[in-house]
Amino acid sequence: MATVLTMPSLSPTMEVGVISAWKKKPGEKIAVGEVLAEIETDKAVMEWEMADAGFIRQFLVQTGQEIKVGTPIAIVSDSADEDISALVAKAAADASAAPAAQPAPKPPPPGKAAPAAVMPSAKPAPAPPAAAAAAVARRNGERVKISPYGRKLAEQSGVDWQGLPGSGPGGRIVAKDVQAAIGSGGAAAAAAPGADYEDLPLGLMRKAIARKMTEAKQTVPHFQATRKVRMERMLSAREGFKQDFPNVKVTVNDLLIKACASALAQHPGVNSQFLGDRIRRFRSVDIAVAVGTEDGLITPVLRGADKKGLAQIAAEMGELARRARERRLKPEEYTGGTFTLSNLGMFGVTEFNAIINTPQACILAVSATVKEPVVDGDQLAVGHTMNITLSSDHRVVDGLLAAQFLDTLARIIQNPAAMLL
Repeated sequence: MATVLTMPSLSPTMEVGVISAWKKKPGEKIAVGEVLAEIETDKAVMEWEMADAGFIRQFLVQTGQEIKVGTPIAIVSDSADEDISALVAKAAADASAAPAAQPAPKPPPPGKAAPAAVMPSAKPAPAPPAAAAAAVARRNGERVKISPYGRKLAEQSGVDWQGLPGSGPGGRIVAKDVQAAIGSGGAAAAAAPGADYEDLPLGLMRKAIARKMTEAKQTVPHFQATRKVRMERMLSAREGFKQDFPNVKVTVNDLLIKACASALAQHPGVNSQFLGDRIRRFRSVDIAVAVGTEDGLITPVLRGADKKGLAQIAAEMGELARRARERRLKPEEYTGGTFTLSNLGMFGVTEFNAIINTPQACILAVSATVKEPVVDGDQLAVGHTMNITLSSDHRVVDGLLAAQFLDTLARIIQNPAAMLL
């Protein structure tokens, strides 16, 4: 029996997806648990595994298209020769009747034919061009890897990405490599003749960020409170860890995660979410940490941070950050946080206000540690200071609670031994 597969929902916020690559070809057999496709969601690139065995008969969409969840994308059957012409015709008719469900692909570069949304033949068809290229593109015997957004940008700009050097993890080609090729004349920039600009397409992740940040800023009554903290003891503690435990890499950010977890355990009102008709206060401290990727920010969640030691926080956060940059996080690894930490200190930013990661009530913006004059008792000295700014949802957290939380957090940062209490 033949079955039509539709675009799955792979994350709680997924509305559309992009097939980055088909991992099987029409005519091939696929077993339960085998990966049929890599699908780019608004947060990650995920492998889609088959729930049933069968034969891949036909792909109904091309790679690189934004496909609405629930849209037919492929046909599988129990046998390799079953007649699927009726299913193909129905899929084509459904696509014509509901054009909004399958947005048409953008015009191809000059000289290339536009791909059909549905392949008309019921016979096993060749894999879509982008998928085939991803499968056979090799350099010195090694497969050439490219990020989904990088491939999309290359195809829209007419760049032959298979020959580009990659600056991403493991030599992976990323968007900035494609942009560099465009800037060097590798392809015409997407701009009007004579215009001194280029238009870059929005990936699913950037669209999701734009939508969520706009909603948060427009609907949540933000207010900010800033506190300056002394960093000498925390920096000294980190140096002590490096000397005493050389095999454990603990960063200042790891120390701040632990400090926030300790402060949140003392102020559960900050460790909350606003749910419209109620406030949800959490017993577990699950800290989301902003991680930059080539497509935008994502916030992997370190769960139960108040119950974990520094070595475990450092190891788990390092792994989460690595997979976040590769867009390989699972939905449960970037959803459900109770508080967010955003650190721009490594870029020299001395103070900033962060937008709340709804439905959470608060987000902490961490700035750079700087040397500046300080007053110790009655003496003027040179100290290490850092600004921390708490953005709060005033429907959940008022000014007094925000100030109390910052005071507790400051005392922990300035005396890291308090994290052990």
